[in-house]
Amino acid sequence: MNPYWTEQDFEVFETPGLEERMEALSTYVRPKFEALGQDFSAYFSGETGDEFFPHVAKHMRRTVNPPNDSWVAFAPYKRGYKAVPHFQIGLWESHVFVILAVIYEAPGKPQMANQLISTAALADMPEEFVVSGDHMKPEADSIASLGEEGIEKLLTRLRDVKKGELVIGRQLARADAAALDKDGFYAFAEETFRELLPIYRKLLQANEKTAVHR
Repeated sequence: MNPYWTEQDFEVFETPGLEERMEALSTYVRPKFEALGQDFSAYFSGETGDEFFPHVAKHMRRTVNPPNDSWVAFAPYKRGYKAVPHFQIGLWESHVFVILAVIYEAPGKPQMANQLISTAALADMPEEFVVSGDHMKPEADSIASLGEEGIEKLLTRLRDVKKGELVIGRQLARADAAALDKDGFYAFAEETFRELLPIYRKLLQANEKTAVHR
């Protein structure tokens, strides 16, 4: 069995020095992100009816500190993804993440948060799914541990705080990821995205309502 993610991939984030880590990322991790980008862009295009584009992180703005994570994002816009709800597959040193995210650049955050609060959509997600209010941190809480009150608090922050964010999806611990071959990981990612697509559609509905009222 050939694991899709190897120890070498995770060890990239232990490489000291910006140039050295960027070179390791380019050698080991980025080719996999490029492949995932092509395959899952096609998946999202088929599922949503909108053409999706992959955005592989290049970390171009970094001049001193090496990146602690990296990813490929998916959105129906060729120029960028940060201002809209988007999907990601990415890596920290400790785990793989497969997520849907609304980050602080998104202008429709209040409407999207209200949509999720009013429909209680997150409470219906499988218990092993995790949520976070900060895409820059690896830590996340399970839906089960937060409960309805914790979820509403997170969504209220998304609505009311400029830097409030929503990250939801599943994580695969380093050892568990190394136990999956390509087919196994693709199945895990597709299963995760299938659960996230109804949430994505609710976020889009909120954005469309905002556009109508402008």
